[in-house]
Amino acid sequence: MQVSGRLAILALVVVGVVVSGAAARQPGAPAPVAAPMKTKVNPKDGLTYVWIPPGSFQMGCSHDDSQCEKDEKPAHAVKLTQGFWIGQTLVPQAAYQKVVGTNPSMFKGDALPVDYVSWDDAAAYCKKVDMRLLSEAEYEYAARGASPAARYAPLGEIAWYSADSMGTTHAVRGKRANRYGLYDMLGNLWVWTADWYGRYTAEDAVDPKGPATGPAGVLRGGSWRNDASRIRASARLTDGRANQFYEYGIRCAGD
Repeated sequence: MQVSGRLAILALVVVGVVVSGAAARQPGAPAPVAAPMKTKVNPKDGLTYVWIPPGSFQMGCSHDDSQCEKDEKPAHAVKLTQGFWIGQTLVPQAAYQKVVGTNPSMFKGDALPVDYVSWDDAAAYCKKVDMRLLSEAEYEYAARGASPAARYAPLGEIAWYSADSMGTTHAVRGKRANRYGLYDMLGNLWVWTADWYGRYTAEDAVDPKGPATGPAGVLRGGSWRNDASRIRASARLTDGRANQFYEYGIRCAGD
């Protein structure tokens, strides 16, 4: 009787583990994403920033991607020797209003990302909160979330784009985060990067910063207005740095 009692208890424990595991992940639910390794709140804008460790990745056209443009090729190895902080979300309008005192956005709402900003607007905001703009390489590295694929998960789970945006931006944190705990790295708004636009080469690169000057800046991520072909980790957009548009937003970084 004593042995069978112990076996019964063990059976209950095993059943409990199985049941609790099933309850924790329902059939069809998205796979869990890793929690950010380290975060901090910037007191100047009240936003959460995530620490991204140094590492290496393949920058440019993904191995599984048949929709790449010419300026996403050739893919090449990039090594980032320094980790960096990155905004967990796009800069929402409430934070921009708090820091700058104005709100240029076409689509209004405190939780919506600020839009209709130029490169100068984006750089000035980041400077005011003791941060900076991301390099192109940093953006792609963070956007991939340690995945070599064009997208780290099914598009509808991670991005606001033309098929589901209903013609507007959406509140930050509205879709699934990537493995680094970052939201809207694809979709919702294009994000200004620090770099001038330049063509890729096949050479390996270490901490690339792009050309010293150029005719246009580079934006990353894709927007609510784009179709699926533009919502990819390696997709690039160029525009004059003085231009403002309702597809352009801000995400800051720091050292």
